[in-house]
Amino acid sequence: MVSRIRPARPPAKEVDSTRDATTFDDALEALRTSAMRPELVIEEVPAPTRLAPHAVALAGEVIPGHDTHAVNAEDPLGVGRFVLLFDPAGPEPWEGQWRAVTYAKTTIEPEVGSDPLAGEVGWSWLTEALQARGLGWSAEAGTVTSVSSQSFGALAERDPVVELEIRASWTPEVDTAAQLGGHVQAWGDLLCTLAGLPPLPEGVVALPGVRR
Repeated sequence: MVSRIRPARPPAKEVDSTRDATTFDDALEALRTSAMRPELVIEEVPAPTRLAPHAVALAGEVIPGHDTHAVNAEDPLGVGRFVLLFDPAGPEPWEGQWRAVTYAKTTIEPEVGSDPLAGEVGWSWLTEALQARGLGWSAEAGTVTSVSSQSFGALAERDPVVELEIRASWTPEVDTAAQLGGHVQAWGDLLCTLAGLPPLPEGVVALPGVRR
């Protein structure tokens, strides 16, 4: 019997933890200083800890009116979450070191929610938001779901409600971590589109909206 010699394992790839931390800090700075629409109230929230070595999470609401720092009695027109993951090892499914994981939801008219093309339209809002910012991305995946709720009995007077929910993830194609700010801005644009807000007039400057 001829024994087979196992090939030597390649040396483990050295990890420059200091460089990786600096790269992620640059991404954090880009997200925190990104200019967002004044109707968007965005706060940094605890990020998932098991998906990647580095992660940051933002929660957002679209609030009617422009004074988002005041107390608003009105319900948000849309809500969502943006999570940015960074794994220097570059997981194969990601096709890169960065991964954006997003969620956006709003209430829509029942007749719109029953439209068989509602899912395709919702997904196009996401891709158009990325394209409008001139961004590159790959390995995109996601779902668009519409859920209809109708009340009965003591709640029968309530109108039917349809919620449209977009869950998506993609790999940002960037040369530097500083360019990741555009991806959180595109997510903010998606939230505002879902909420039915018109595009900002040309020349109007948006304001930073991320709170720590």
